[in-house]
Order: sequence, then C-alpha cells, then structure tokens
Amino acid sequence: MRALITGVSGFVGRHLLAHLQDAGDDVEGCDREDGSIDIEDRASVDGIFERFRPEVVYHLAGWSDVGGSWQAPEDTFRANAEGTLNVVLACRRIGVDRVLSVSSADVYGIVAEEELPIDENAPLRPVTPYAASKVAADYLGLQAWLGWKLPVLRARSFNHLGPGQSPKFVAPALAERIARNEVDRRTEVPVGNLSARRDFTDVRDVVRAYRLLVEHGESGEAYNVCSGVDVEIREVAERLLASARSPMTLRHDPSLDRPVDVPVLRGDNARIQKTTGWSPTIPLDQTLADVLDDMRTRVTGRG
Repeated sequence: MRALITGVSGFVGRHLLAHLQDAGDDVEGCDREDGSIDIEDRASVDGIFERFRPEVVYHLAGWSDVGGSWQAPEDTFRANAEGTLNVVLACRRIGVDRVLSVSSADVYGIVAEEELPIDENAPLRPVTPYAASKVAADYLGLQAWLGWKLPVLRARSFNHLGPGQSPKFVAPALAERIARNEVDRRTEVPVGNLSARRDFTDVRDVVRAYRLLVEHGESGEAYNVCSGVDVEIREVAERLLASARSPMTLRHDPSLDRPVDVPVLRGDNARIQKTTGWSPTIPLDQTLADVLDDMRTRVTGRG
C-alpha cells in the first residue's frame, strides 16, 4: 500500500512508520517538527497530499497533551479539529482509498462503573478541551463518510505506552523520575493522583491494530483500540518502582494533579477483534520494562 502518515515524528508515528515498512508498504511521513506540513494550513496539507498521492492515510497529527489542553484550548482545537478537517478535505480532493483518523478514548469522558466496559455506542461526554477537540475530529470523520462517502475509519485509542513516549504522559513521567533518581541517588518519586484507572496497550500492538483496520475495517465505523483491562495508576507506579536499581518511595505532589481526572476508563475491544482478529500480545510488565530502559538511556545516554 502507498501510505501517508501525518504526525510521523511523534511517538506513535515513529512506531507506525517502522511497522508499515516492515509490512512492505510504500510509506511517506510528514510532520510539523520537520517543516514538511502544517495541518492547520490547508495549502500546506493539500501540497503534500498532491505530491505523494497516497492510497491510504493514517492521520495521527495533532495536539496530544491532555493536561496541557487546559492552558491552550484554542491551540488544541485548531490542531485537532481544524487539522482533521484539512486532512479530510485533502483526502477527498485526491480520492484516497482509505483514511484512518485516530481519535481517543477521552471522547467518552466520565463513565460510571455500571457502564463499563465502554463500547463504541457509548455517549460522548468530553470533560477536557483535548477531549472536546477529539469529539469534533471524530465527527468530522463520520460526516465525511456519511456526506461524501469518503472511506474514513475512526480509531478510538485508549491509553497506549512504550519506548519513546514523552514524559508528559504518566508512565514515562514516572520512569523518567525513577531514572533520574538512580543517577542522583534520590529516594522520593513525586506523583499526582494515583487512583485513576486506565486501559493500557503497548504502542507496538496499537500500530498493528491500525494497519489491520485499514485492511479490514468498515468505512464509517469507530473502533476501540484497547486491552479491555483497567489498571490503577498506583499499580503502574509500583511496578516501575519494583524495577528501580535502588529503593524509592512515592510522594504525592498536588501540583501534578489535573483539574479534572476521569476516574476510570476500560474499553470493550470486541468490535475490532471481530472485524480484524486483532488482540494485544505484549504484557504490561514487558512494556513498562521497555519504557524504563528507554528512559534510562535518555537520561544517562547509556542502557
């Protein structure tokens, strides 16, 4: 397949690029970081789509910092909503065969225990500026299918993690503090709210799901990409501490708490399993070990 990845320089984009290349696809990537595209600029988007003329598009580009969206709601909305609109219009103009628009489980918002696990028919109740921007992007994909018959699929991805992820996210943030403590010989690891529960999937399983959706997914549909198991953040922190090279303890730092933190997210992955045969294969302990080793390399320059 001749594939274009927007946001290729990001955490997921780098893993997706490697996966698609391993699968034998002809892949081009673009990203604001390298100056190859500005998804908020329609002319910029049109230009790279016209030059490469992809058969399939994986749209990953946008704002990904949930916590940071509280301080920059306008920037978040422009990147995620207007950026997605520009990508959809470019895909329509050149006649792309398949479009995978990556959304987020944050669109589901606060969910009661009795509503778990969350399937794709659950109501969308965003509580953060990031989540609201992702609802807009999600529905732009649906409108493109219903209104223009552009073959868009929407991946509602739950929390994913793995080597190379930014410390703006909880697991690599904890891993970075542990790695720095190992160097500085400190014993306390500052943490925010640890009671939230999240559905984690290794990024390498996630990108495998994305390609399978492009191959086998049904246009217009939304698909949860998740493990179906929720884990308390405290357990994630304790598993990482257990792998530390010296004894450490957790210390609550109120400045690390978010204004609003969804208590629990656990997805139902039955639809993607039925459609593509996908299920996650990499255990959480392996993922966390890889995250911590990666962060040690980034902090010290050594393995």
